[in-house]
Amino acid sequence: MKLHQVSALCLVAALLDSAASAPAVPSGALRGSEDLLGYDSNNKVPQPPTVIPPDEFELAPGQSEDADLGVPIDLTNVKNPQPIRGGKTGPTDPGPRTYAYDRLNSDMYAPPATDAGDFTNGKWPFALSHNRHGLAGAGWARQQNTDQLPVATAMAGVNMRLSPNAYRELHWHKAGEWALMLNGSVRIQAVNENGETFIDDLTAGDVWFFPAGIPHSIQAFDDGCEFLLVFDQGDFSEDETFLVSELFERNPQSVVAKNFKTSVQDFKDLPDGQLWIFPGTPAPKNISAQNVTGPAGAIAQSDSYSYHFSEQQPYEVDGGSIKIVDPATFPIAKGFSVALVTIKPGAMREMHWHTSSDEWSYFLAGSARLTVYQAPASSRTFDFSAGDVGYVPFPNAHYIENTGSDDVVLLEVLQAETFSDISVGQWLGLTSGQIVKDHLKVPDGFIAKLSKVKQYIVQGSTNLTDVQ
Repeated sequence: MKLHQVSALCLVAALLDSAASAPAVPSGALRGSEDLLGYDSNNKVPQPPTVIPPDEFELAPGQSEDADLGVPIDLTNVKNPQPIRGGKTGPTDPGPRTYAYDRLNSDMYAPPATDAGDFTNGKWPFALSHNRHGLAGAGWARQQNTDQLPVATAMAGVNMRLSPNAYRELHWHKAGEWALMLNGSVRIQAVNENGETFIDDLTAGDVWFFPAGIPHSIQAFDDGCEFLLVFDQGDFSEDETFLVSELFERNPQSVVAKNFKTSVQDFKDLPDGQLWIFPGTPAPKNISAQNVTGPAGAIAQSDSYSYHFSEQQPYEVDGGSIKIVDPATFPIAKGFSVALVTIKPGAMREMHWHTSSDEWSYFLAGSARLTVYQAPASSRTFDFSAGDVGYVPFPNAHYIENTGSDDVVLLEVLQAETFSDISVGQWLGLTSGQIVKDHLKVPDGFIAKLSKVKQYIVQGSTNLTDVQ
């Protein structure tokens, strides 16, 4: 056994040895003697080694660099990774530990020296959320709200899957529902308070929005679908939506019959319990077959509950792209301003902050890190990969850096009427060079490089340990 394993495993080994030699009939005592209390001159405490020698672990590229540089480190394929920054031998971690967590969260495990103070957790992987399954394999949903991520007080998220032809049953919410299609295709339908109806078919990359209180349904087509939902209440729970099945079950049948001017016999086959997510019959391919309208007609196009975001061309910059959908182009989605951002390898979403809203982020692809600066002197760096949620409270400054070899794709969601931010680079570029130099003691060359135009994304070297 190696030296670093002795301390971490001694207790486990003792327990296992005890269990292996335990008699079939219980013996011994649950509690020890009072003689074990405090100091005893006759008690010789063992002192097994806990420091892991350098020949029993590896350092990732950049891990021994100056800790203030804080270059990204990749622990994915490193033997026995250790929480070292700016050194080669320590500190080490003899365990117990879960290696997978350490490898996924290198900037938490071995943080840059610039991280300081206290900051609440700003990351939640959907993979750690309870996955609630629908009826008969019809799909599933998992959520993130303030129970999982307490800092996320303004928004909550749900990741939902519908199997082929399955429904998310007719329902409504106390919160507004903004959605991004992740894959597959779907038909959505709704009715507003004026009796105007809405129906549309959406595919991956498209979005919808249903205001609070608007009843709607969602049905997958033959290929099934998956989508992301964002709600404008941090404590929203997917388990507390208003369901048509429960509406009928929780009212006296005589009242329901009177309401619909029919017989109670019409309700003898009502489902027992909520449907939530359940199998359905295939939707007709011709959308007009399900397009029901009354005297009020259909909802006007300007008030549409859907936006075909997949067809919008992005704004391309050196290092990636960005495309925005907010009430300027999707008027019904009041208060939801969203950017879909692609960051190329070696690039970063520039340092910025938002002036009126927290930021709720969802990572669709790639690996990245984000440092949050909170006044007056706190910062924390988090690592993200596909399926993770991030949250930055207003008006904390932050960036998002691509730390991998593939594109990072993420969604930035604001509770604002317009998607906007303050670019740190543009702010300094539009400030007198004298003022900037007096504050930061930077050379004239730095002043000359400052841009007067917002960059959104800044391209850097794909060698992340290459610091000029």
